[in-house]
Amino acid sequence: MNRVRRANGLRALLAAASLSLSLAASGVLLSAGNEASGQLPLDIYPAKVQEQSIPREEADMGRLEEACCESDRMLYYANPPMTGEDVRELQRGLAQLGVYQGPLSGSFDRRTMEAVIAFQRQAGITPDGVVGPVTWHALADDFPVPVVEGSGQVPEGAKEIVIDVARRQLMVYIDGKEYQRYPVAVGRGSTPTPIGEFRIVQKSMNWGGGFGTRWLGLNVPWGIYGIHGTNKPWSIGTQASAGCIRMFNRHVEQLYRIIPEGTLVRIVGRPSDPVTRLLKPGHTGQDVVTLQLALREKGYDVGLADARYGEQTASAVRQLQEDYGLHPDGLGWPDVYLLLGVR
Repeated sequence: MNRVRRANGLRALLAAASLSLSLAASGVLLSAGNEASGQLPLDIYPAKVQEQSIPREEADMGRLEEACCESDRMLYYANPPMTGEDVRELQRGLAQLGVYQGPLSGSFDRRTMEAVIAFQRQAGITPDGVVGPVTWHALADDFPVPVVEGSGQVPEGAKEIVIDVARRQLMVYIDGKEYQRYPVAVGRGSTPTPIGEFRIVQKSMNWGGGFGTRWLGLNVPWGIYGIHGTNKPWSIGTQASAGCIRMFNRHVEQLYRIIPEGTLVRIVGRPSDPVTRLLKPGHTGQDVVTLQLALREKGYDVGLADARYGEQTASAVRQLQEDYGLHPDGLGWPDVYLLLGVR
């Protein structure tokens, strides 16, 4: 009786909404000198795949050596001037340290060069106006870091990380209780931090540069994303990265000691992408997260909202289809999206 009632309700809903998403469209996815010094040695600690039941291909994601979003190019005065978000970040850091009073233009002009030289003299490094690893490191060292007091010995228990991109905060929970909270920087509007539920699958240290002193890689199924330190500490609390989560080096070193491989990381704080394509097993993306979260809200078990349309997501879709009298093929048809309110 309930199934008949639901099926009748669905037919009325479909008629009222006059669904117009065609199958053809549904199948398309819309979708210089001392500054050139080398890097510190890299130590990599891969996830314990068997212990955490993480598929091997997922454990290979989040590898720091594949990441490039935080690489620092050499910045200097040129004609025409160098431009970009990295120049704007440099200007913001120089301004917060009191050696630059110009606009945050993102253009490495003469005024920016003069500020760089003034800072280099102040820091006791070669005053050549070129910004490379040595200058970035000196800028980071000069910046004050807020103290986050440790709570003594870390309690035993299940650990979980929640990152709120709207509030720019990272919280550590142990057995469901908040243990520690840190400020972070997240992705810019053009390069947002992924929303969803992922796991720490790679840990490494001593990479340096824009990645800071520690890296905790996530198994996001596209791109390379992770939680890491930074040589731009003034960016913490802002939308500044290419999608990764930045922390003060001192803070990420604390986190690194607390968090083991395989730890669940829930990233929240903004809506995921709308669903505009026919989703099916094998698909990945933010729209898959949207579907998974909507299914969970309706009471269907999707496991993690990990952006992967796997068998558990397909099974949840089939169950919803059966409950509403639809053909249970486990595919993301328009009527499924209408029922879930994700169109």
